[in-house]
Amino acid sequence: MSMPGHSSSGADASRPSANTWTARMSSNCSGCDMAYDFSGYNIFISGAGRGLGRASAIYLAGLGATVAVSDLDETSVNETVAAILATDGKACGYVADLGVRAGFLGAAAEFAAACGPLHAMINNASILRYEPIEEVSEETVDLMVGGGLKTVLWGTQAMLAHMDASRGGSIINYASPVSFRGYPRTAVYSAVKGAVLALTRVMAAELGPRGVRVNALCPGSVPTPGAVAYVDRAEYERRAGTIPLRRLGRDEDITHAIAFLLGPDASFINGAVLNIDGGIVAAG
Repeated sequence: MSMPGHSSSGADASRPSANTWTARMSSNCSGCDMAYDFSGYNIFISGAGRGLGRASAIYLAGLGATVAVSDLDETSVNETVAAILATDGKACGYVADLGVRAGFLGAAAEFAAACGPLHAMINNASILRYEPIEEVSEETVDLMVGGGLKTVLWGTQAMLAHMDASRGGSIINYASPVSFRGYPRTAVYSAVKGAVLALTRVMAAELGPRGVRVNALCPGSVPTPGAVAYVDRAEYERRAGTIPLRRLGRDEDITHAIAFLLGPDASFINGAVLNIDGGIVAAG
């Protein structure tokens, strides 16, 4: 479903290969000296209504990409699209239940019809609930598997259906440090994110010959709106003291890593897991 304020650009047959993006100096890259130029590229981001999804959408649009902002909540989609358009970026908004295959594929098809082939898919959508194992319900399992695992499968299918097969593209999946370490009350979330890592490896091996690079990010600990609903400020301060770098993650730590993985400097990186966590996983 296309949202009000929809802005798009047509496909450009003269654009370079998706794996040969060129770097440039950019005033849109706050806090860094060198940024990539993603002008003419179409990037679909699931769960982009808020949190790291929103931050990624705004950052990549600032680097010239046309971004599909998709989420279940209409208000958050509108807010992200509005933030991008306010800085002369290009964005399309789609309200959809991305855990449902038809919903995801439909949103991606509409974006591709409006803007051209997809060059990248960022599978960011996820749902977080902290519960002790004995209280995990069937509803929780279905909700979190749908929001955090099915969306990765459907997003990948959407990318394959709407990319330029002669150029390939890039897929980034969101995993988590819980994929490597055991944390109480995260049974379903850990299982989902562990499955995302397994899928990333399979996709990298299966899709690499088609020119599609698939990598995963493990951000932590970043106080996003979804996380702070369950973790208060005092707990985040405690966590910061346990991280080897002694600070929490920031939006820009993640968004800059995404730009790197989508850009030319990562053209030979496939099947990798990038821990952006200040050393949480390494410290064990």
